[in-house]
Amino acid sequence: MSEKLFFDTNILFYAFDSSESEKQVVTQALLTETIASGHGWISAQDLGEFFHATVIRKQLMSPDEAEKAILSLSVLNIVDVDRGLVKAAINLHRQFQTSYWDSLILASAIRCKCVKLVSEDFSHDQDYDGVKVANPFL
Repeated sequence: MSEKLFFDTNILFYAFDSSESEKQVVTQALLTETIASGHGWISAQDLGEFFHATVIRKQLMSPDEAEKAILSLSVLNIVDVDRGLVKAAINLHRQFQTSYWDSLILASAIRCKCVKLVSEDFSHDQDYDGVKVANPFL
């Protein structure tokens, strides 16, 4: 796999959620392949959302378990959120009418020149300024 892929938080979450076994198998395989290729990207936002989803919202993990999971995900390339990315997200929100948080994910994927955004939260095959959405569960 030589395409640069950006992962939305929901994909990271499913890799650790055994209650969604089919999605877990798909996401773990995709992450494993992408990590091996070195072409996988996430943002610092993803890591924060992952912690919140697994520890607070779903109570799937303890804080210590979530921290270990985050460390394992940190082998992916990580985009930091900065002022320029926030501005780009606001512009994408205006252009596509996506939520601010989804726009920030898009801005991150665009910044690191990813070809695909792997997510189930966006419209499959939708193109956002050169980043095409791929829902791995379809």
